[in-house]
Amino acid sequence: MTTTTTSPLHGATATAETPAVPLTAEGYSVLHQMMRFRWTAWRALPETTRSSLAQEAAAVLGEMEKGSNGQSALYSLIGHKGDLMLVHFRNSFAELNQAELKLAGLRLSDYFEPTSSYLSIIELGLYDSTIKIYKELADQGIQPHSDQWKAEIECKLNRHREAMHPRLFPEIPPNRYLCFYPMNRMRGEEKNWYTLPIEERARQMNEHGLVGRRYAGEVKQIITGSIGFDDWEWGVDLFADDPLVFKKLIYEMRFDYVSAVYALFGQFFVGVRVPAASLEKLLSGELPT
Repeated sequence: MTTTTTSPLHGATATAETPAVPLTAEGYSVLHQMMRFRWTAWRALPETTRSSLAQEAAAVLGEMEKGSNGQSALYSLIGHKGDLMLVHFRNSFAELNQAELKLAGLRLSDYFEPTSSYLSIIELGLYDSTIKIYKELADQGIQPHSDQWKAEIECKLNRHREAMHPRLFPEIPPNRYLCFYPMNRMRGEEKNWYTLPIEERARQMNEHGLVGRRYAGEVKQIITGSIGFDDWEWGVDLFADDPLVFKKLIYEMRFDYVSAVYALFGQFFVGVRVPAASLEKLLSGELPT
């Protein structure tokens, strides 16, 4: 017999045998570093010293741009939230920390003042697959959360990871502009995403995804999970050659039900891509074309 429980917030019933948590597939670990640059102190240095420091940093960043096990990319931030943003994709948090330490070892880092950062991991939600997998296991009489259940889940997840490898371990897109922002799903007395039945969450996420797919070819989107890692639940990176597409996409998504009712957004950071080879030019006050 199916045992049911009632949510105190919504009065909705959900089967105890069906876990509420959707399965996910994870890929690269991701770190965003936002910082100000100490322009006054920098301009006080002799020109030869500035050139030496910039060239040393450009060489290191150039190697990090081309890493075979994850890349780094530099952006010139627009607005008051910082001057530079570095984005790192790596295989583990330990490797992200190593990237931080490598940058901290540069003489140029004396002129960096961190303003913010964001730690997360590339995540693909598997709502539809989760419901199918849970149903298959239930039909086989496998008890949720048993050792057999966990083994079957892991086996099925491995197939998804193999099929989705290019999306889980992508190169940082080369587009000229990046828009990054963190977000949460609403948790409150009236509207709580986490008390909705998994089938309803799946339906809403499917509709939400249709909006993004209409912008395929104009914008590249990478979603990262950050629950337990940072102050928000997800991070969103949008890459495009025309920044206007960020406004159009995000504005259209605001009218989508799941965003209109359940989404909360953090700060937005927009930057222009700067190849490592152009770092010295950037630090001379000229944005590379």
